[in-house]
Amino acid sequence: MEAITPTRRWSGRILSGIVVLFLFADAAGKLLQVGPVMEGTVILGYPDSVVFPIGVLLMLGVILYAIPRTSLLGAIYLTGFLGGACATHIRIGSPLFTHVLFSAYVALFMWGGLALRNPPLTLLLIGR
Repeated sequence: MEAITPTRRWSGRILSGIVVLFLFADAAGKLLQVGPVMEGTVILGYPDSVVFPIGVLLMLGVILYAIPRTSLLGAIYLTGFLGGACATHIRIGSPLFTHVLFSAYVALFMWGGLALRNPPLTLLLIGR
C-alpha cells in the first residue's frame, strides 16, 4: 500500500472541509428554518413541515462524514441524500448543469476528498 503524502492528505482535508462547510450551512438553514430556505423548499414541491426533519437528517450525514472513523459511512449516507436532491430537481424540471447536477458536483468533491485522505479507498475506487 502506498504511503500518503502530506500534500495529498491536506488536499483531501481541504476538499472534505469545503463539503462539510457547505452542507453544514445548508443543514443549519433548514434547522433554523430561515425564510429563503423555507421558500426554496416550497418551490421544490415539499411542504414547509418537512424542512426541519430534512435538516436533522442532513446534519446527521455531515457529522458522520466529518468524523474520520465514520467518514465512509457518512459519504455513503450523503450520496443517497444528494441523489434525492438530484431527483427532486429532475422532477420539477430544473436546469441540468446548474441545479440537477449540482448535488453530483458536491458528491464528487466529497468522494474525492475522502479518497485523497484514504489510500485503500482510492485503490478500491479505481479498481487496482
